[in-house]
Amino acid sequence: MRFDPKRHHRRSIRLKGYDYSQPGAYFVTICTQDRAFLFGEVVDGEVRLNDAGRITEAVWDDLPHHYADIELDAFVVMPNHIHGIIVIVGAGLKPAHTRAGLEPAHTRHGLPEIIRGFKTFSARRINELRHTPGIAIWQRNYYEHIIRTEESLNRIREYIETNPLRWAMDHENPSREGVDPFDEWMSKIARTEGADAR
Repeated sequence: MRFDPKRHHRRSIRLKGYDYSQPGAYFVTICTQDRAFLFGEVVDGEVRLNDAGRITEAVWDDLPHHYADIELDAFVVMPNHIHGIIVIVGAGLKPAHTRAGLEPAHTRHGLPEIIRGFKTFSARRINELRHTPGIAIWQRNYYEHIIRTEESLNRIREYIETNPLRWAMDHENPSREGVDPFDEWMSKIARTEGADAR
């Protein structure tokens, strides 16, 4: 069966017994509500972000200021979705700093909480920009994949960095033509390692 992000987005599948707050690297894909083109366009293999796209990028880059136990890796904003790698670091609990002048709380944030924060922060700012308070920006679900090997990490990094060049084959492109070899590789990985979508 070929990897299909749309199918995964509709189902809530998590790796049984896996602690999504434990240290590790996670590949995530988050689509806009109804896969609307909110963030710009791809022209000649390059993403040209609009203001909403630049907000999305800025909110992603700011995540480590809200979640002190993460590092960010490869990331791209596409017209109607984002791809990124989040690395939860450290063997022990690290302080999560607040911006309200409170004492830092010692906790480790799980991936679902981090994604929820990203969606909330970015949607609020985009809706402020568009004067559309309360309008859904993101789909409720998202795709996640636990990156278990260096080979997988490098392959996923390359996919993210070259995603604009692959737009013609992208699952989220309504004018898609052909099949991206990366999707076939992800399908194989999902079969052997287990599906990790929610």
